[in-house]
Amino acid sequence: MKELLIIAVGSALVNNVVLSQFLGICPFLGVSKKIETAGGMGGAVIFVITIASLVTSLIYKFILLPLDVSYLQTIVFILVIAALVQFVEMFLKKAMPSLYQALGVYLPLITTNCAVLGVALTNVQKDYDILSSVVNGFATAFGFTIAIVIMAGIREKTEHNDVPKPFQGTPIVLLTAALMSIAFFGFSGLI
Repeated sequence: MKELLIIAVGSALVNNVVLSQFLGICPFLGVSKKIETAGGMGGAVIFVITIASLVTSLIYKFILLPLDVSYLQTIVFILVIAALVQFVEMFLKKAMPSLYQALGVYLPLITTNCAVLGVALTNVQKDYDILSSVVNGFATAFGFTIAIVIMAGIREKTEHNDVPKPFQGTPIVLLTAALMSIAFFGFSGLI
């Protein structure tokens, strides 16, 4: 239990996928304009990464390793992730059309979000068992959600502030992300 807690805290805060590993920057910057949209993207990423961690771990342990074809892991993991994202996209289109419209092009980009593939590969590289893989996946996705929602909140606040002309738009967003990264670096002493 203690090991799972260390994995969870380490994945969510200490080694935050966006702010310390710099994976998943595209949706982080693109969808973080409104808190509602950022939360929706965070929920979709939590679902995809958690389920992808479970499925890829099962496939790796029970299919790829016994058949001695572990060199195919990247291709297989990409196919699993793409299928899961298609499922999420169909679900959101039917159940939550407003969120589906708000996420726009960034929803299919979860397929190419390197954070999702990065978690699956990290689970294999660290030789996590199935439960540890799922905990790592969920915690990583939760950390992504924390980062994107905080960024959305800050962006909503700075939208109404008097930002100097050279810093308006992308520069202020990148500076904010840099400061958030420095702030999350403070968690490095936890583990």
